[in-house]
Amino acid sequence: MKYLLLILAVLGVIVSSLALREHYRTYGDSPCSINERWDCGVVNHSPYAMLAGIPVATLGIAGYILMGVLALLRSYRLLLVPTFAGLAFSLYLANIEAHVLGVWCIYCVISLGIISLMSLLTLGTVVAQLMRKPSPA
Repeated sequence: MKYLLLILAVLGVIVSSLALREHYRTYGDSPCSINERWDCGVVNHSPYAMLAGIPVATLGIAGYILMGVLALLRSYRLLLVPTFAGLAFSLYLANIEAHVLGVWCIYCVISLGIISLMSLLTLGTVVAQLMRKPSPA
């Protein structure tokens, strides 16, 4: 399981890096500007793309690195904390994209899929570990 989670964390770093590139790219030059509903440039230049002066994509990169390290160490119970925090924050951002901005970022949606999968896999692993432990007699 650790390698699957590690691969997902690396993919998360890649997707977050692409979103960070969009954050610093000039307007009108976005390769993922598909139509009026799908435009990474609009999302990554919005006020919601920053948190305490730090680009959200940078926080994503740091979070995925942390999750990758915890997966590599097989610290699955501890990994539950950043995966579910990341999932909650990704859902919050998806809500902003859907109901405030009205525009979606393909990188953000892919990241939401990655963090959702990581959360489910981590939760499943922790539950399986708890089920395997023998009960004290």
